Amino acid sequence: MSSITASLPLRAPRRAWLTDLPVLLVAVVWGASYLAAKGITTTHTVVAVLVLRFAVVLPALVVAGWRGLRALGPAQWRGAGLLGLVLSGIFLLETYGVVHTSATNAGLIISLTMILTPLAEAAVTRVRPPRAFLAAAALSVAGVVLLTQGGGFTTPSLGDLLMLLAALARTVHVLAMSRIKAVRSADSLSLTTVQLGAAVVVFALLATLPGTGASPLSVALDFGPREWAGLLFLSVFCTLFAFFVQMWAVRRTSPSRVSLLLGTEPLWAAAAGIALAGDRPGALGLAGAALVLAGTTWGRRAADEGR
Repeated sequence: MSSITASLPLRAPRRAWLTDLPVLLVAVVWGASYLAAKGITTTHTVVAVLVLRFAVVLPALVVAGWRGLRALGPAQWRGAGLLGLVLSGIFLLETYGVVHTSATNAGLIISLTMILTPLAEAAVTRVRPPRAFLAAAALSVAGVVLLTQGGGFTTPSLGDLLMLLAALARTVHVLAMSRIKAVRSADSLSLTTVQLGAAVVVFALLATLPGTGASPLSVALDFGPREWAGLLFLSVFCTLFAFFVQMWAVRRTSPSRVSLLLGTEPLWAAAAGIALAGDRPGALGLAGAALVLAGTTWGRRAADEGR
């Protein structure tokens, strides 16, 4: 595994649960985000919704972390800003992808991050991940295939390609957070604020271009209570909480471990669909859910043993 985890004490596997549980909760809220995003976003409102989603939480972050922001050095600002550019790409790809493809395809394709991250980490560090870890990741992906099988597959579309690119961008983001030396010494709140601020700038600039859909102001005025509730869920839980936890966790464990836990996202997306949208996964879907849980549990143990 990476050098970050190699120096941890032998008690780390037990303490790792303190890191794993918040990351797993991120996977839960991200799984629920598919329904929330579909409920408030259309093809013509993607950029506007992203502006609102990030702008809602940014002022509170700036106020809470003002002292930390002033303490950041130029290299830390550049590193966090670069991460923010990658983050903006992830959200653009995912949001447009979900709008242009089925939820089944989106959940399956984005789960490829589980495989892409350990492979990319191995290529960068030239340290081969444990075979058991790779096997566990493959088992989880097999579970995702069964889990999403009930909805059927559509012909590959633009949305499918966008979701594949989003999986690649997620991999780059997770690896970059652990590899950019300048951001390692800064506090997570400041780094999260700079990332979200950079993303807001990107989305705001895109919103001024012709052909990018409705303006953020017009979309905000058209929102009712249900849409605002969905937006606040995406902003506070799926954005602020999720990426703060991800940045906090990736510096205390390996990118592969974080990615594996986040890879349970399709499982929670299915749970949200069953509970809130009346979806019925059938026997194959239930078998897939069991494989995802088994794969992530096995992968966690393999990551601990790999230290």
